Amino acid sequence: MVQEQFRSGFVALVGRPNVGKSTLLNRLVGQKVAIMSDKPQTTRHKIHSVVTRADAQVVFLDTPGIHKPKHKLGEYMVDVALSALREVDVVLFLVEATAPGPGDEYIINQLREIKTPVFLVINKIDLLGNKNELLPLIDQFRQKFSFAEIVPVSALEGENLERLFNLVVSYLPFGPQYYPDEMITDRPERFIMAELIREKVLHLTNQEVPHAVAVVVEEVEKRSAQLVYVRAVIYAERESQKAILIGKGGRMLREVGRLAREEMEALLGSKIYLDLWVKVKPDWRNRDPYLKDFGYTREH
Repeated sequence: MVQEQFRSGFVALVGRPNVGKSTLLNRLVGQKVAIMSDKPQTTRHKIHSVVTRADAQVVFLDTPGIHKPKHKLGEYMVDVALSALREVDVVLFLVEATAPGPGDEYIINQLREIKTPVFLVINKIDLLGNKNELLPLIDQFRQKFSFAEIVPVSALEGENLERLFNLVVSYLPFGPQYYPDEMITDRPERFIMAELIREKVLHLTNQEVPHAVAVVVEEVEKRSAQLVYVRAVIYAERESQKAILIGKGGRMLREVGRLAREEMEALLGSKIYLDLWVKVKPDWRNRDPYLKDFGYTREH
């Protein structure tokens, strides 16, 4: 494809925690590249996800939810999200189908600092009793910012996503293909496996445990043509959290491992022997050496 006909560029997804950014990303890409949870602040890293078609390549950046940080990990997450605004061709500002709140206002103020086209993407329209409720909602947001486009969608049900994608492509510059056709993410398999384990922890544990957890895949070894050995460590901040993660008779850890292993096997197309451990790193979310060890490096 000659560059005069091929469009390519980078698109950031930003929004408050838990508005459905990862669900939207997975839908747009066509397979799971970002972990999902009903708990806020699930996404911690910036993940490049690639969609390639005959006339265009779109590189989506899923970012952590923008929120008021309570620890150094939270500061890192907000830095990552805001830095993404400066390095893309289009910004998708994702909101729920409700009136704008203080969190949305904060992000809108950040958007005023950039010249990039911003789309307002109103998600979860499937939860509206009546689609007529959308018009006053759109007006409220339109009064606060000059959006390039406003697109109501349901990421969960896939509604209006093709229109959103085509609009995004129309705003991208003509340019080269950055990634090979078959590539869907810039993150290595170890990162994806660690995220899958963390997703299962988010689903199966409550209260303070989910966000106090980091996962590191320490070893991946092909043991035979059919079997891959994976050793991973789940880090918690307190002994009490470790006890919850292991569970009575090791039940919780076995269930986390079972669910994560099933998705890893689908990802790799091989049988997985998942060797899971739980260790404690006290207050790791506020300690720079631990944050660095776990891959949370400040953006510049």
